[in-house]
Amino acid sequence: MKATRREFIRRSALAVAGYGLAQPWAARAAASGISLGFSLYGMKSLPLDEALRACAAIGYRNVELTLTPGFPSEPKQLSATARQALRQQLQSLSLELSGLMFNLKLVVDDAAHAKNLEEIKVAAELAHDLAPDRATVVETVLGGKPSEWDAVKERMVERLQSWAEVAKRGKIILGVKAHVGSAVHLPERLLWLLDRVPGDAVAAVFDYSHFELQGVGLPESLKLLLPRTKFIHVKDATGDAKKFQFLLPGDGKTDYVAYFKLLQQHGYQGPVVAEVSGQIFSRPGYDPLAAARQCHAKLAAALNGV
Repeated sequence: MKATRREFIRRSALAVAGYGLAQPWAARAAASGISLGFSLYGMKSLPLDEALRACAAIGYRNVELTLTPGFPSEPKQLSATARQALRQQLQSLSLELSGLMFNLKLVVDDAAHAKNLEEIKVAAELAHDLAPDRATVVETVLGGKPSEWDAVKERMVERLQSWAEVAKRGKIILGVKAHVGSAVHLPERLLWLLDRVPGDAVAAVFDYSHFELQGVGLPESLKLLLPRTKFIHVKDATGDAKKFQFLLPGDGKTDYVAYFKLLQQHGYQGPVVAEVSGQIFSRPGYDPLAAARQCHAKLAAALNGV
């Protein structure tokens, strides 16, 4: 496996310098303001520098790092020297840091809430070390269950307001995502929360797969959330809200040509990041490089078809 990965990176790297805007999809992406990216959530098994080189060689223009314990980009694993080297590598590969991912829950006891605030602070420090010239999106789902919404929504507002204060001080954008299995599982619930948090330190993360499983259409969900969205995850899904399986983008029913057309019609400019679900990368034999290549091929072809 190691020899295969090295050989892939060696061959692919030869094309990186000339890949750029010579490719039709890249020209369209640049014109539209859309930047195709890959979440390193799907590359846990690879060393960080190897994952970045692979993403650049494949043709991605941005990456999302994962702060979850056990992942190569967990903050405590990155010394000051490592952060400087990582920043330099991103620059040398012409990769932008589109986001940082972690998994926090809003409705928790006071001790866990204090820990969450500290984790947001730590994430902001890493974001500043890697991309000091702009406000990086640090994104998370919010926890809870759909049936708990009425009982917990006011508490969620209070907690999210506290998160926003830390995010503002840290000069990041806290991206929050609706999830099919969480208390915030529909566009309307996410908007309800966002409307009650002042300022612009908190924004929406849009991931249509969670709405598709609930029978919500792409046009209506985009119309509701895109004005508040700073970051987009893409993956497919099959099943329903009770029993589902996430898929790689392009392996399901989502029409990505139509998706990109809608993004352009709404004037979205920002990252569109392929996310590989844990349901996929935890399977025996999962190949992160093959997954990244497939995601890029499907999304680039769709963007070229707009």
